[in-house]
Amino acid sequence: MNVTHYIGFDVHKKVIAYCVKTADGQIVEEGTLPARREALREWAGARTQPWQGAMEATLFSAWIYDTLKPYATALHMAHPAKLKAIGCAKKKSDKLDARTISDLERCNLLPACYVLAPEMRDLRRLLRYRNLVVRESVRMQNKIAGLLMECGAPFDKHKLHGKKYFAQLLRTLQEVPAAVKDLLQMSRGAMEMFESVQKQLIRRLLAQPALQPRVERLASIPGVGPITALTWALETGDPHRFPSIGDAISYCGLTAAFRSSAGKEQRGPISKQRNAWLQTCLIEAAKVAPCWNPQLAALHAKELEYGHKNRATLEVARKLVAYLLAVDKSGQTFQLRLPSRVETTPETTKKRKTAATPAWSKKVTAALRQATAA
Repeated sequence: MNVTHYIGFDVHKKVIAYCVKTADGQIVEEGTLPARREALREWAGARTQPWQGAMEATLFSAWIYDTLKPYATALHMAHPAKLKAIGCAKKKSDKLDARTISDLERCNLLPACYVLAPEMRDLRRLLRYRNLVVRESVRMQNKIAGLLMECGAPFDKHKLHGKKYFAQLLRTLQEVPAAVKDLLQMSRGAMEMFESVQKQLIRRLLAQPALQPRVERLASIPGVGPITALTWALETGDPHRFPSIGDAISYCGLTAAFRSSAGKEQRGPISKQRNAWLQTCLIEAAKVAPCWNPQLAALHAKELEYGHKNRATLEVARKLVAYLLAVDKSGQTFQLRLPSRVETTPETTKKRKTAATPAWSKKVTAALRQATAA
């Protein structure tokens, strides 16, 4: 079916501005729609011409994308960091933004981004919510220690968050106001609640049939645990969308920014254009992975010789990405491939030395032999 109309959507929380254009750029229709599923389905179902559309990736774009996709021949979501034509425009409005997106779509210049499947997107939302719960749990732990330090109460920081030790500590606290004890008990209760919630979320994710075999394969890599495997699986989606290891490393935010102009090249700090969830998880995993993986431990020790701990950690994280991508693409458990040993004989050794010797060295050696003989 030939596409006759190209539609750009400028999405917002309450309204959606749209612009319909033909292949030659003529505006067919413009307007706004209420940001409701019923209104979108009614509007899309009433269209008589085949169309393809595009929208910018925002907080509200996912459900709009899922609602309109069955009605379009093709629907794309634009990468917000690469959609500079809208943000840098001199005049900016919802109508003009919709026109710009429509033009980019019909000219095949839209910087489209990867859209995760709805069922995987729901699971990823659970995992990201678990990260929020873990952060809140750590905040409660820090608050407990802070309250004790404010009152000058001595405690063992290594045992503070143990259930028995904390209960005993509350009973033996002296010269501590009753209000502080109440705050300590409330903080402890909140911490236990957050820890219980995050464990429930992890059990729920690990029990998903769509994730279980994939997570088991990824966890077969020494140094990769269930959290790292879940984060990789849910944040990357389809691993085959990365044509090379370098692209995956760049997506994870483990490469430096690169600028080249007029023959001058400049490397900056780690780029901010990355998947922050994957970056944080991989860097944290790279700090403990050498304890479980001899190959990663050797790599970390080699990079540590240069005297920079953070660079050594980043190098381990990059190697983890290579392992994860290889296992995920192959669909097999992790297998370490050692270099095959080749039997050496005097003849093969002589051939290697001859092949490795440059031509100018051979000429010099022959001239020296002739001079010695003379």
